[in-house]
Amino acid sequence: MAIFIQLFILLPLAGYLISLCIPGKKEGLLSLTSFLSTGLNFACLIIFIGYWLMHGHPTLELRTAALYQTNGYEFFIDLCLDKITVAYLFVGTFITFLVVTYSQYYLHRENGYKRFFNTVLFFYMGYSITVLSGNFETLFMGWETLGISSFLLIAFYRDRYLPVKNAVKVFTVYRLGDLGLMLTLWMSHHLWHENITFLKLNNAQLVHEHLQSHTLIGVFISLMILLTAAGKSAQLPFSSWLPRAMEGPTPSSAIFYGSLSVHLGVFLLIRTYPFWENQFSVRILIAVLGLSTTVITTGIARVQSSIKTQIAYASIAQIGLIFIEMALGFENLALFHFAGNAFLRTYQLLVSPSVVSYLIREQFYNFSPRARSMEDSLPKRIEHAMYILCMKEWNLDSLMYQSFWNPIKWAGRKLDFLTTKRVLFFFIPAYIIGVLCLNVQEHISIYIRGYLPTLFALIGLVMVLKSFAERSKVRMSWLLIVMNHFWVVLAVSFNENFKYDQTLLYLSGIIICGIAGYLCLLRLKYLEGNIDLDQFRGYAYEHPKIAFMFLISCLGLTGFPITTTFIGEDLIFNHIHQNQSTLAFFISLSFIIDGLAIIRIYAKVFLGPHVKSIYEMAYRSS
Repeated sequence: MAIFIQLFILLPLAGYLISLCIPGKKEGLLSLTSFLSTGLNFACLIIFIGYWLMHGHPTLELRTAALYQTNGYEFFIDLCLDKITVAYLFVGTFITFLVVTYSQYYLHRENGYKRFFNTVLFFYMGYSITVLSGNFETLFMGWETLGISSFLLIAFYRDRYLPVKNAVKVFTVYRLGDLGLMLTLWMSHHLWHENITFLKLNNAQLVHEHLQSHTLIGVFISLMILLTAAGKSAQLPFSSWLPRAMEGPTPSSAIFYGSLSVHLGVFLLIRTYPFWENQFSVRILIAVLGLSTTVITTGIARVQSSIKTQIAYASIAQIGLIFIEMALGFENLALFHFAGNAFLRTYQLLVSPSVVSYLIREQFYNFSPRARSMEDSLPKRIEHAMYILCMKEWNLDSLMYQSFWNPIKWAGRKLDFLTTKRVLFFFIPAYIIGVLCLNVQEHISIYIRGYLPTLFALIGLVMVLKSFAERSKVRMSWLLIVMNHFWVVLAVSFNENFKYDQTLLYLSGIIICGIAGYLCLLRLKYLEGNIDLDQFRGYAYEHPKIAFMFLISCLGLTGFPITTTFIGEDLIFNHIHQNQSTLAFFISLSFIIDGLAIIRIYAKVFLGPHVKSIYEMAYRSS
């Protein structure tokens, strides 16, 4: 029975690959392919669930492939199916099938018709990998797929300023969640000394034995899991990204941010529940986070004038309640609540255009005064203050910028003295000296050698900070990102057992994608002249092939699971020692900012209003 689990990943993958080969002008064939692939997957799932229930609904596990193996480390794809997977897979498959059917007509003759269905099928493949994952490594593969497909769907109207701007904003929050997941992978390697599967986490005795002697490590892993879940499910202080994500088409808003993607933080909490269920402090923190999110976002939802924003904040409030249910240990109730909230928000978003047009007409004929609400019982000063706070969404956007992004941008701007020549004439010789030190490290004192990995990781972080803050030279920004990966490898190479074949495994994808991306930028520079990062240029309209090749290069450079670099990233964290928390933080932060800098380059150069356009563009949202 377990062998059939992979079918629910292979069918979406096949549908996605077939849709890529269909010309954009053949709308009927594109929609038919999407309809058949999702419909066939849904039919197979119904049959499988019936068969699974008849045989006593056992927990199934399938280890499909070991992609890399060395002493003390193994990267393998593991799939798992239980009641959690079945609930998420059923809801996701049904809603995807529903949205694909709806979108055939809703997006008829839209310029990006092919792009939309390609991206939805790509998202569904990532969603299936995530909910079927049997370990953190497999989950991270699906997690990354969901992140990039989210970015592409929010920026669907890529010739407009606001969708592209908000897509970059949402991607930044997703990368913060990735930071938590990376640190979870790092510390899990040291706690379990293996790539632990979720099935093993259900062994209460095994978990208790490890956490009894490693209490602080257990709390740290739980907090990183909570950070990842809060970012993905738009809990405080990350709640403001969800309304911004509604810039895409209504069907993508329904499938992503109303129903499926936004509930994957809950999925992560449910999947890892056996690990943190006995950590009382973590459960209290989850409950407090869920309660505060529910109270604040309920107020915000009640005063918003945009129907999508209302639905977004209402959904966040319900997810906050699901967090509380998980903290109280009501796992089955949380699954039921997830399904109900997902179906309701999908319905609300799909009918929202009709509801809005109906209400606009109705207000001219049937005026109804505002009904008395619970806020009217408050003192007027408090009522008005709460109203203004909720209208301003509690300044959550400003809070994120002031506490995280502005300091990073400030640090990057302090590096403006780093020109291309200074980078080449200082950092390349410094790197060569570092490589020489690596080869003669037995002659270096142990005290100095202990600080070298952190120093090299810091240099890499400085380079990627400069790349993120760069506002003009795109090619220098790209080279700094590539060089950051070389510094990361050098830093980890000073630790034991990180051999040259592992270095090659990591850097092979970086070198290939780095060269390919640089060639794309050179070609575009030759064709257009000015490709600086001072504004959105929208060159994807004129040069779609270059834009596509550059996007592939961006994905490879960020460690997306299309090159061996993805395995190399996990391998790097496996070789960071438990007492090297500063090194782990520097490397994980450089990976996060690295991804943001890459997506920013892609968005600035290829997306947004075309630089040659004669029409005015709106730069503020309503």
